[in-house]
Amino acid sequence: MKTVKAKPITVENFSYYGQFTDLLNPTGYSLGDFYHDRVKMSVAGDHAVAFSPLTVHKMDPMIVSQAEYHNTTQEGILCLDDDFVLHVAPPSKEPVPSLTEAFIVPKGTLVCLNLGVWHLSAMPLNLETAHVLIVLPERIYLNDCIVVDYPEEDQIRIEL
Repeated sequence: MKTVKAKPITVENFSYYGQFTDLLNPTGYSLGDFYHDRVKMSVAGDHAVAFSPLTVHKMDPMIVSQAEYHNTTQEGILCLDDDFVLHVAPPSKEPVPSLTEAFIVPKGTLVCLNLGVWHLSAMPLNLETAHVLIVLPERIYLNDCIVVDYPEEDQIRIEL
């Protein structure tokens, strides 16, 4: 089993996988208290964007045994009440668990993954149960969500 060390998310180390912004402590240009257009998310066709709550549970140890990706849309992930670890791997036709990276994302930070980036759920760092907002086109998980199980030899342990 490969081990990956989770690192704090920065613009430089995450830009290949997508965008993010701290919603609790916004910075930069604003119109008063309105910090507009910090993260942009493309969706396919005429889909409505859906905001879906997800409850996640602390994992000890943090083992990546699955990953998913979407061909036609980006995905937004926002953990509301805890810092979290997000694992990602580059877009590819076949799974690439050996290229997995892990990022520590502060609570209240909206992450928007690029098309095709392998990922799965947020892993809370401190709380036993955390609450995540997932932003995807309506019902995309039924027609554009490719999920793979990693064989045991390809699973990844994430360390802090």
